[in-house]
Amino acid sequence: MRRFLRPGHDPVRERLKRDLFQFNKTVEHGFPHQPSALGYSPFLRLMAIGTRSGAIKLYGAPGVEFMGLHEENNTVMQIHFIPDQCQLVTLLDDNSLHLWSLKQHNGASELQEEHRFTLKGPPGSPPSATQITAVLPHSSREVLYLGTESGNVFVVELPSFRVLEDRTITSEAVLQRVPEDYCSRRSCELVEALREHPKNPDQILIGYSRGLIVLWDLQNSKVTHHFLGSQQLENLYWQRDGSKFISCHYDGSYTQWPVSNDNRQPEPLENLVPYGPFPCKAISKIYWQTTKNGLPYIIFQGGMPRASYGDRHSISVIHGSQQTAFDFTSRVIDFFIIFSSEPMAEFDDPSAMVVLAEEELVVIDLKSAGWPAVHPPYLASLHCSAITCSHHVSNIPLKLWERIISAGSKQNIHYSNMPWPIDGGTNLAPDPPQRDLLLTGHEDGTVRFWDASGVCLHLLYKLSTVRVFLTDADPNDNMNTLGEDEWPPLRKVGTFDPYSDDPRLGIQKIYLCKYSGYLAVAGTAGQVLVMELNDEDAEHVVDHAEADLLQDQEGYRWKGHEKLKTRDGPVRFEAGFQPFVLVQCQPPAVVTSLALHSEWKLVAFGTSHGFGLFDHQQKRLVFVKCTLHPSDQLALEGPLSRVKSLKKSLRQSFRRIRRSRVSSRKRRGGSGNASEVQEANAKFDQDALQEMELAPVQRKIEARSAEDSFTGFVRTLYFADTFLRDSSRHCPSLWAGTNGGTVYAFCLRVPPAERRMDEPVRAEQAKEIQLMHRAPVVGILVLDGRSTPLPEPLEVAHDLSKSPDMQGSHQLLVVSEEQFKVFTLPKVSSKLKLKLTALEGCRVRKVTVANFGSCKTNDYSENDLAVLTNLGDIQIISLPFLKLQIRYPCIRKEDVSGIASCVFTKYGQGFYLISPSEFERFSLSTRWLVEPQCVVDVPELTSNNHVHNRSGMENTTRKS
Repeated sequence: MRRFLRPGHDPVRERLKRDLFQFNKTVEHGFPHQPSALGYSPFLRLMAIGTRSGAIKLYGAPGVEFMGLHEENNTVMQIHFIPDQCQLVTLLDDNSLHLWSLKQHNGASELQEEHRFTLKGPPGSPPSATQITAVLPHSSREVLYLGTESGNVFVVELPSFRVLEDRTITSEAVLQRVPEDYCSRRSCELVEALREHPKNPDQILIGYSRGLIVLWDLQNSKVTHHFLGSQQLENLYWQRDGSKFISCHYDGSYTQWPVSNDNRQPEPLENLVPYGPFPCKAISKIYWQTTKNGLPYIIFQGGMPRASYGDRHSISVIHGSQQTAFDFTSRVIDFFIIFSSEPMAEFDDPSAMVVLAEEELVVIDLKSAGWPAVHPPYLASLHCSAITCSHHVSNIPLKLWERIISAGSKQNIHYSNMPWPIDGGTNLAPDPPQRDLLLTGHEDGTVRFWDASGVCLHLLYKLSTVRVFLTDADPNDNMNTLGEDEWPPLRKVGTFDPYSDDPRLGIQKIYLCKYSGYLAVAGTAGQVLVMELNDEDAEHVVDHAEADLLQDQEGYRWKGHEKLKTRDGPVRFEAGFQPFVLVQCQPPAVVTSLALHSEWKLVAFGTSHGFGLFDHQQKRLVFVKCTLHPSDQLALEGPLSRVKSLKKSLRQSFRRIRRSRVSSRKRRGGSGNASEVQEANAKFDQDALQEMELAPVQRKIEARSAEDSFTGFVRTLYFADTFLRDSSRHCPSLWAGTNGGTVYAFCLRVPPAERRMDEPVRAEQAKEIQLMHRAPVVGILVLDGRSTPLPEPLEVAHDLSKSPDMQGSHQLLVVSEEQFKVFTLPKVSSKLKLKLTALEGCRVRKVTVANFGSCKTNDYSENDLAVLTNLGDIQIISLPFLKLQIRYPCIRKEDVSGIASCVFTKYGQGFYLISPSEFERFSLSTRWLVEPQCVVDVPELTSNNHVHNRSGMENTTRKS
């Protein structure tokens, strides 16, 4: 009975755990998934983005971020900032309006929802009577004007959302001043646009979808001017001085209308179809921006010829003889122009165009020649090509950091040097304590290096592996080149490109050594590239080697994809990481594990067929080991023919269920009178049991059959300098863990530095451990004599870690999906184990060693295991005693892709994908916390003037 009991809580340890561990979801990196609305405040210089899931995100200067979430989770249709206020209004697709404010609360500020409101019509009226189509926050900051599908304009008081019924602008009142012949031909229909007169706040422009536009006098409640358009209206825009406005239309035309002080019928000054005479797409939004040199900027969305360019997503900019149609790779949601917002300024003088597309944010510099794009400091399109893997490296040395930035800056020469134009608020977050890199591998064969040190995930450098291989696309092709006479003058902008030239190029594993600058990447078609950092462009031949993982097997035939063809002769590479050797696995299956030891100059790789070791200094294959089981026919089919084996995998699943039922019946049948035994145990020492806490029930782990598919799948590889043969001599070793619960250990003989190029590296298998339950091995770790994990290669040489203790006995920790087990070395005898405790069938998905420091003192830190399970829970387990410290729910168990994408950092943080384009960042540590802290200039309004004061704004994130 004693083994089912555990001692009571240790109060000292409980206090220490509170000082070490704390779970927080801190910030979302990347581009919002499925954006649906865009807003901008020239006063606050803040941008707002709404999404189809009901999220609203505010962005200013780098590091200034706020987030809110509508409880309804409905699509955000429109966002409008209240003029000269820290408030904004959102319209959802359920026709509800929501008022949000940036407010200070307990010394910190957050984005709070203040009021919500749904416009209701008289009893019996159809829903269209109050379906909101246009919203105008008036400059008085007291009312909202709401245009509806019925053609009526309702007036709503702020902030109470009380409807002022006596001020409603009805379509009947509008039509009283319109000529009868026009009224008989066209009804008002829905309100398409509402615009306040830039010089006279008592007048608003109302545009109806059928083409009628009226200037309404708010004081006298009457129409002062009407403008009879003949085409379906899309949008309106006032010129700065209020003497003219522009209307844009469904047929791809725009019209300039004068606004005079007399009562004469206005006639259009000009009506143009920019890309006519053929039928064109609608112009859905337009800007007319004045400049000091007299030539206006005319900027509009759409308007392209339907027949040839109907599938393009474009925004055209015309300035004198300059004209460019910016072609976006995804649908344009909305855009705005940043221009002079000073009331006394005579001209607009636009400086930048900000475009929210469905998959990325693009900013165009309108001041510089050629109108180049601006490199965004946040809202990066992480999924410009689909993310296939991630790798995090903490505490990058300054020299390597500067070299990566230098290589990246050479790639960004075509970007504008313009400062980021959306610069509202001030970032108060302290400078990051260290430099961190997040590397993402992509489907198109690229690896992107992101600055993950702070709140903004910023792209530093992009590496492409495509040049090594022959593909259908020429990497020297420039998609932006145009002929001199090409019309329309299209220019492709943005980085989003979801189409891969060849799916075999996809990156599956990444390993970067931050001390030596060596990088290993492995891909879908069994390719393993080893690279080194070069500060200059170079042209050289990439050496090739082949690793036949089936060399000792007969009767196997690979049914999957072919290997990638390589380029012959020298290949030119840009400055940055340049490949110098390619190892091609045969069969060319997906590389499932990768390890690099830069001190020994060795790289290990594994697939579903086996694993190998390559000496990248001598460019020689050291050995290969086939792990394929005779029943692993599925491993030979490759990812593209997996469907054929559906019946087989279902049969095996049913066999496992049948076996487990039979074995459970046998256990019950051979146990005698089980009820009597249970009764006796229940009565045993009941008084003592009430005083002590029972250990949780541990699920019995059932042995898996060796016939299960993919038992030879290599899940993990690990280099260690440890005692493998005897306890007197330590040696380099390579450890490999498979899907079938087997651990292989190889002794390595690495020649000393002076003879490194003359003598070969030798390897010999020393151990083979078969876990009884045959669960997949997901992690291997060696602890030194102080029970501390062995340091990384070259970490001791750079004085960043203590030398490992080689006097005491070492221990081997093997983590399978089902349990944690500690063995002594070199005898490999079982010392300690922890079964994963969960009645729901919990399994380990990710495991790493993390260092947790106390928030109370800098003198104490400890190494623990951070574990992610298939239920989305994160468990922290102590080393070396394998005691569960704490458990946090992190990811929904239904979010399989989020769990698969999770990556832990060395200091107790982590990232996982919450959508194809967004990483959620979380922290398990009290000491290491990266979250936005910012201030925004908040206006305090008095009767006579505007007084600006500075109040602390700290972002807090609201979660569903």
